[in-house]
Amino acid sequence: MAEMGKGVTAGKLAINVQKRLTRAQEKVLQKLGKADETRDAAFEEMVANFNKQMVEGTKLQKDLKTYVTAVKTLHDASRRLQDCLADMYEPDWFGKEEMDALAEEMIEKEMDNNLEDTDTLWLDYHQSITDKSVTCMDTYLTQFPDIKARIAKRDRKMVDFDSARHHFGSLQKGKKKDEAKIAKPAALLEMAAPSWAQGLISAHQVAQTNLSYNQAEEDLGRAQKIFEELNVELQDELPALWDSRVGVYVNTFQSLAGHQEKFHRDMSKLSQNLNDIMTKLEEQRQLNEEADDSKSVSPAQKRPGPPPSRPPPRPSPSPDPVQQQNVSLFDNEASVPDPNVDSATTTTTHQSAVTNGSDGELPQGFLYKVKAVHDYAATDGDELELKMGDVVLVLGFDNPDEQDDGWLMGVKESQWLQEKDASAKGVFPENFTQKF
Repeated sequence: MAEMGKGVTAGKLAINVQKRLTRAQEKVLQKLGKADETRDAAFEEMVANFNKQMVEGTKLQKDLKTYVTAVKTLHDASRRLQDCLADMYEPDWFGKEEMDALAEEMIEKEMDNNLEDTDTLWLDYHQSITDKSVTCMDTYLTQFPDIKARIAKRDRKMVDFDSARHHFGSLQKGKKKDEAKIAKPAALLEMAAPSWAQGLISAHQVAQTNLSYNQAEEDLGRAQKIFEELNVELQDELPALWDSRVGVYVNTFQSLAGHQEKFHRDMSKLSQNLNDIMTKLEEQRQLNEEADDSKSVSPAQKRPGPPPSRPPPRPSPSPDPVQQQNVSLFDNEASVPDPNVDSATTTTTHQSAVTNGSDGELPQGFLYKVKAVHDYAATDGDELELKMGDVVLVLGFDNPDEQDDGWLMGVKESQWLQEKDASAKGVFPENFTQKF
């Protein structure tokens, strides 16, 4: 027998071609409605679930591999970022040696009784999700191609079974017709042929009919057996495979979540180490700035601490009667013009009084003067708003028990010279001023 290729003979090729033609013909007849088709709604639902399960599993496998690739990319980016920080870190900054160690991925921290560095954490995380999640999905999906091929084979054998069934049925009908035809010619042959010839003719016709019928019956039985064996196997396997997807998804994502939690917990400890270095570096910068300020600023100009704490705001105290009398006297002196002095002389005299007051003269009723060496923003209605350089005339408290530690009461000199009104007084922190 002529060889058509490795393991393929001309006879086998002819048989395969004949099978394809027979199946194609059967399919056409079924679509045209001229031949019935074996249908199994339950099995068709199993196949639909199988196809859905295979698509979902393939997508999950692809996304997991993308995630693993992203982890590796993030690892490389993190390493480059630490290297960049180490390159920029100046030698006189705090924690230079620790920063270099971080960049070289040689910082060791005790984690779960194991000594691990940053590089090891990344590699272990990458390897864990690869082994526990990606490999699990790869193994899960290896069974789908075989089952898919067997489903396709089952469909082909179902068509062969239908074709053999239809062929056998047509032979059954033909056998009955042939038996009726054999009886009529036999009556004619009795008249024209010897008796021995009549027997030969009848036997030949019956043998031909039986041979075709028996062959068709054998083909039908063989086709049915092959189809049913595949059908029964798949009806057992497909539901089990469909149910297995839940366990696979649980194991995959549970393992992934567990490794993520461990990795981020361990990495947070190393990140805290870096955060501590940055915090101390900022503290060092602030100390250096304060040291520089102390060299360039006189002791009187050093920034004071926060003002002393005060109790809740209280109503302003009633004015001192003696002080009110002093104010009235000043007001009368300032408001009653001298008839012997013209307006120009009066203006000159007032300007001289203002100048003399700024030079150190203390109006009656005030204790002493202070000068604001820092700005102070008032936080209550009874406080004075101070700008650096403001001169304040200090007053005594009407009730000494009302004075808070570290606080004084007074009137801005500029306001006093303009209005001669001591009611504009207010309290202010003593450490924001300097006595002179």
